[in-house]
Amino acid sequence: MRTMTRIATALALTAASLASTGLLAAEARYNQIALRAEVNQEVAHDLMHVTLYTEAQHADPAKLAAEITTTLNKTLEQVRQVRGVSVKLGSRHSYPVYDDKGQKITAWRERAEVRLESADFARLSALTGDLLQSMKMAGMDFSIATDTRKTREDAMLKDAVNAFKARAQLATEALGGKGYKLVSLNLNTGGFQPPMPMRAYAAKGMAMMEAAPTPEIEAGTSQVTVSADGVIEVQMP
Repeated sequence: MRTMTRIATALALTAASLASTGLLAAEARYNQIALRAEVNQEVAHDLMHVTLYTEAQHADPAKLAAEITTTLNKTLEQVRQVRGVSVKLGSRHSYPVYDDKGQKITAWRERAEVRLESADFARLSALTGDLLQSMKMAGMDFSIATDTRKTREDAMLKDAVNAFKARAQLATEALGGKGYKLVSLNLNTGGFQPPMPMRAYAAKGMAMMEAAPTPEIEAGTSQVTVSADGVIEVQMP
């Protein structure tokens, strides 16, 4: 009886295994294709960023720090009087200056940055020209504001989905299918921001200007991208 019981149990397990295999085979999906569609749009930069710095050298590090702080405070006070321009302090660091033999410290040098941002290019440009009488230019660049980018990306999502559907239909027809089912779809956003040119101070150089002119602005654009990556299952006739 024990032998018969063991045989019956083995047959039951085999039947269950075959049934499970058949179920997996029934659920297996064939004729699946991974596709990608992408839409791009050039979006004008609407934020301007300017980084200014002050740099000095002194034998007394305390006097050096006081000099740098005084310059920064005057700059911050001047910026705060201009509406529509935000300001924050950037990096600030000092380092020793050695003699020709590199053994003895002869002085200290310190550098500190101020970073400005505004959507009003003309106002920030004029302010930058004024500040360059006491500060030096470290850099100027442009970007797309977060809200602007989000609005453009949301508007492009539908275009990305339609582009994916069009590509899916082409793939289905190429395989001779009668239709397709959407297995998965992922929407992604991104973009590329090329370096923006800045034309200013060509005659004498930024640091040597006695009365700095207002910089010429070329804000440029960045490419905003929305992509649709997915998998379809082609239904064959």
